[in-house]
Amino acid sequence: MTLKERVDTDIKQAMLARDKVRLQALRSIKSQVLLAETEKGGITNLSQDTEMKLLTKAAKQRRESAALYAQQGRTDLEEIELNELAVIEEYLPRQLDEGDLRIRLVEIIQRVGATGPSDIGKVMGVASKELAGQADGRAISQTVGQLLNNTDF
Repeated sequence: MTLKERVDTDIKQAMLARDKVRLQALRSIKSQVLLAETEKGGITNLSQDTEMKLLTKAAKQRRESAALYAQQGRTDLEEIELNELAVIEEYLPRQLDEGDLRIRLVEIIQRVGATGPSDIGKVMGVASKELAGQADGRAISQTVGQLLNNTDF
């Protein structure tokens, strides 16, 4: 089942349940899918990789907005963003915790033969592709930097 089909089904369920927060989040996902389909010249089915990028981008936007609202003391808007983020995360693969992320990155570092900070780009290229949707890009970057600066991995 494609993301679009799954979201359509979930929209119907949210409408029947009268879950406004879930419905709003699902409609925003569907909107992004439709925009991506029309952008690509009328492609009716997006690749799984493209769907993952859309969801990751949507989740990142919600996190950043929630953080901004928290700084401004707008807890009402922050709560809306966090609720939508929770719905979006249901469609993303399980996020790696810090320990699992380190283990996976050490494996990648050893596989590509990285030896120091000058190899960050080489590691990030592989890590970004392999861990897409499983970890935040910023967390990957920070952990790679720590691992390559401390060569005791």
